[in-house]
Amino acid sequence: MSIKPRPIAGRLTNPIGLGCMSLSWAYGGRPSDADGIALLHRAIDLGYDHFDTARLYGLGHNETLVGQALKGRRDKVFLASKMGIFASGEKRGIDCAPATIRSELETSLRLLQTDHIDLYYMHRRDFTVPIEDSVGEMARLIEEGKIGAIGLSEMSADTLRKACAVHPIAAMQTEYSPWTRQAEIAVLDACAQTGTTFVAFSPVGRGALTDTLPEPDGLEEKDIRRAMPRFQGENWETNRKLLQDFAQIAARAGVTAAQLSLAWVLSRGDHVVAIPGTAKIPHLEENIARWDWAIPADVAAQVDALINQQTVAGHRYAAAMLSTIDTEDFA
Repeated sequence: MSIKPRPIAGRLTNPIGLGCMSLSWAYGGRPSDADGIALLHRAIDLGYDHFDTARLYGLGHNETLVGQALKGRRDKVFLASKMGIFASGEKRGIDCAPATIRSELETSLRLLQTDHIDLYYMHRRDFTVPIEDSVGEMARLIEEGKIGAIGLSEMSADTLRKACAVHPIAAMQTEYSPWTRQAEIAVLDACAQTGTTFVAFSPVGRGALTDTLPEPDGLEEKDIRRAMPRFQGENWETNRKLLQDFAQIAARAGVTAAQLSLAWVLSRGDHVVAIPGTAKIPHLEENIARWDWAIPADVAAQVDALINQQTVAGHRYAAAMLSTIDTEDFA
């Protein structure tokens, strides 16, 4: 038994896509544009056919980089981007008002050097705007041929159902891995029920579920993991042991830790795809090398027994970030 390509918005894609954020922001130093473009070209050559970017990543840098890399190759990639989070200048916070959605899309089309985006997400829930109004505007953008489908990011099952009442929602993107399981409360099932593809971001635990554990003290000053509770102090001391044992499960199964984590994520349903990100070509190659490997049931059971909501120490986000998240959370 092996994993097969899976649909997003009616298009079959490799279930391992590419999260492009690391090429512009979040995990320390940004690679040169030349290196970033080389990585994106290598990704296409390896079989990655789903790229995920966002306006937030590098404040436009990531969309610009992806746009440059896709010149002459646009038809090779199912392209997703996001809008709604503002982190520079006078405008900060979340804005998914209809007028903002439309103006942000026009900027993204220009930066990406394309006339349409296959999947366009609201990056976060705007609690000041009814979800029905935001989705209604995105539906009009579909009618105009500027986007192919609507996505939501880090939103609840209830929000998904409200959105689906206005227009079909092609994808819900939420953090998901063996050590981040909030999606299991309600969103995974809601996606299956509504015909929505679940897109798992950070499916290798922001680098934790790999064979090269990121020691927090060695992270660069601007690395966002420094502010995440599970990478801090006593939490990390507890988690490090879990992660070391996880790597041993992978070794016994004949795969790397990252490959085990990705296979575990894909095993959670035929409507699930994953978008690991990296700025390093060896990791890019590793992540897709075993894309069609189906995790045996006994190995999945070992993972579940080792790493779960009860055993992992610390939340995935600090309090300030949690206030922007609509996804259901554990008590």
